[in-house]
Amino acid sequence: MLRLLVAFVLFFSLISCQNDNEEVVVKDVGNSWKKNDFKSLDFNIKDSQDSKDLVFVIRNNNAYPYSNLRLIAKVEHGKKTVSTDTLNYILAKPNGEWIGTGFGDTKETLFQYKLNYRFPQNGNYSVKVVQAMRRNILPGIEDIGIKIQNSKP
Repeated sequence: MLRLLVAFVLFFSLISCQNDNEEVVVKDVGNSWKKNDFKSLDFNIKDSQDSKDLVFVIRNNNAYPYSNLRLIAKVEHGKKTVSTDTLNYILAKPNGEWIGTGFGDTKETLFQYKLNYRFPQNGNYSVKVVQAMRRNILPGIEDIGIKIQNSKP
């Protein structure tokens, strides 16, 4: 129940901070992310002429056993893969302290993915993300999401 309440508060705080030039898509991982379980973050681009910043939103808790998170991310338009990237993000300082923000066990961290990115055309896109930590079930990741916003000049 407490986890649901925390997720609800985090979700609405993201929405309340959102403006017309950004979109946030978040998927629940359920605190145990299976190795080949792709999370699909779907969104629509209506103004491909404007460059965008894509930022990952990662929520982890104290059950996460590592200081970093490796991901494989694919940007897809329809069935066509536009780009594929292997990413490594740092979640904790060398002393073990989480770098994210939040109250209690859950911490939220934002990571730059693509800056000043121009989508090839308008339409429906998805960023498909899978964990690449070489562990069949990865504990401690609660949610993964993406924030799409207009690039700042």
